[in-house]
Amino acid sequence: MQILKQPLDELLNQVAKRNRQQANRPDVEASVAGILADVRQDGDAALRKYEKQFDQVDLTDFKVPQSVIDDAYDNCDPKLLAALKLAQRNITAYHKKEITYGFVDAEQKGVVRGQKVLPLAAVGLYVPGGTAAYPSTILMSAIPAKLAGVKQIVMVTPPQPAGINPAVLAAAKLAGVSAIYQVGGAQAIGALAYGTQSIPKVDKIMGPGNIFVATAKKQVFGQVSIDMIAGPSEIGIIADETAKAQQVAADLLSQAEHDKLARPMLVTTSAAFAEAVSQAVDEQLVTLPRREIATASVNDQGFIAVVANTDDAFTLMNAVAPEHLEIQLANPMTYLNQIKNAGSVFLGTTASEPLGDYVAGPNHILPTSGTARFFSPLGVYDFVKRTQFIQYTPEALAKEAAPITTLARVEGLEGHARAIESRF
Repeated sequence: MQILKQPLDELLNQVAKRNRQQANRPDVEASVAGILADVRQDGDAALRKYEKQFDQVDLTDFKVPQSVIDDAYDNCDPKLLAALKLAQRNITAYHKKEITYGFVDAEQKGVVRGQKVLPLAAVGLYVPGGTAAYPSTILMSAIPAKLAGVKQIVMVTPPQPAGINPAVLAAAKLAGVSAIYQVGGAQAIGALAYGTQSIPKVDKIMGPGNIFVATAKKQVFGQVSIDMIAGPSEIGIIADETAKAQQVAADLLSQAEHDKLARPMLVTTSAAFAEAVSQAVDEQLVTLPRREIATASVNDQGFIAVVANTDDAFTLMNAVAPEHLEIQLANPMTYLNQIKNAGSVFLGTTASEPLGDYVAGPNHILPTSGTARFFSPLGVYDFVKRTQFIQYTPEALAKEAAPITTLARVEGLEGHARAIESRF
């Protein structure tokens, strides 16, 4: 891996430049806009056209029959099913703590005000299906939705010539998905946003995907809500010589194997440790099944930065705002308050990133490309909306009528003032 030893200011400039490179691609924007327009106008016919073009699959029916889903679940490998059920329990236990309720405030005489927390009626879950199958993503999406009270959970995933991976179907049944449709890419996002003859329109679209999926989500935002604009996977690690180079290298490659554009990053205070990790990465790449993808990620997107001290390490990593951040330092919990920008934090040498991907419980759908500065991990709160309410007695309104009309007239809104005065 590339080892950087520049002063902190130069490293920060490089990080800023990398983040700017995640900017829009006009060619992708234009292509996605055309696909969405076709889906909006032609519905299922457009979906069939694009599935044949992009996935080389001729589809007459997008919906996966319940019998196929049941068969996949019933014949699921017992070890896999046990792993999925463990993940289900832990994800449920964690996300139950995110449930919030409305409130009623009646402390002011004659005034009742409050807030209702309501589940969304229907949500769409995008589950990638290109170079790998992701049953874990279904659990991470659908379980918080169910806990929020969502009644209709619609899943879309790219069709495969041999059929959708049975593990994906089994996970969908376990998580309580309402219906599964074989459609992927930007066209799937369009189907969820606008509705087609076969696929219902939803209120919000969740889940990761490639640049076409992410761009489509961005373009339909406003027509529906979305969780976030997800980019390639990232892992940042802050470590010193007390960590084990072989383990750090393995953790970097755990994300590099996702995508050629994935970003594996290490910041350390030890030049010797940096060299050891770089060598370990090269050695482990030789036997990694997804070697071609991981090698491109490591060589083109990854880096190891050597900094003067731990404070500089956190300054640099907060500028990166990584999707996943591992702290492989002694007494890692003591550094938690120094982390300002990260999607999910893994504390200590035994909290390897895949722990969070599968069974720990916290969500693995996380902000990427520096958006951890303002986005949060997916949670129950993403599947609810809030409605507020107000009630005043005549006496309570009379006490506040003059301030209301004063503010209304300052803003030049005479009708507002007269609406209040009409009560008296």
